[in-house]
Amino acid sequence: MSAILADYGTTADGLLAARVGDMGYIAIPAGDGLRLASGWYLSKPIEEWTAADVIGSEGTVADEVVFRGHVEAIAVHLTQRAALGRRETRMRISTPWGMSQGATIYAEGVVFHSTASHGGFKLDRARNAALHPVLRIKGGWYEEDGDWSRVAIGCPDLFTDRERAQADRTLRDWEPDAWEAVHGRTLTAEESFARDRQRFERVHADDWVVIAATRSDRHSGFVETVAALGGRRDRDERRRFLVSKDEYAIGRHGFVIDLERHPPLAA
Repeated sequence: MSAILADYGTTADGLLAARVGDMGYIAIPAGDGLRLASGWYLSKPIEEWTAADVIGSEGTVADEVVFRGHVEAIAVHLTQRAALGRRETRMRISTPWGMSQGATIYAEGVVFHSTASHGGFKLDRARNAALHPVLRIKGGWYEEDGDWSRVAIGCPDLFTDRERAQADRTLRDWEPDAWEAVHGRTLTAEESFARDRQRFERVHADDWVVIAATRSDRHSGFVETVAALGGRRDRDERRRFLVSKDEYAIGRHGFVIDLERHPPLAA
């Protein structure tokens, strides 16, 4: 099977764009970078596209070089996916998310089902039993948001390089215990969102961490915040603080109150 190649051009409004397979991408200036705007089945020539033709977004990149790198990575992904020979079909079957409206057969015993609201994989008994015990879900249903990564990690030959990398990232970020059991080593805080969150919670267990905030109507230029110790919402005690709107940024895990700089507010 021949490789799927990207075709580059300039849109009617002068923007760099690319077509790869059924996907179209336009590099739309956004701040200091470019937004990866995407759309499906753009049948017109690239020079007739406009920014209004693409409504999806795949984040932002620094410059044209990174944009082209992203597009080329998609081309490799689509080429590998085509080589895997997945088959589209319909199965009249009930899933945990409703009746299946479309199914993709990845291999014998590995089927992805789409429904009106959600979707996920169904592994038959043999395929499910073959997964690493920490990856296995009883019943063989794996929803598409997070659990799908268990299938990709457990059946890597059925997925593209891009999909395997996404699965690895998902598992290490959100289910680090499972990732560590499969790989036989401990993740650092820099390697996993969940592990980094745990570190943050340990370091700031006795600090007031914001759990809610709103722009102040009473104090111009400030944000009124509600904080709990360690950011724990299950704790009854709450305190309110005033923070400059120019300083306030939630950050990765939460904004930590500095008692010497952020004045308390009356309840």
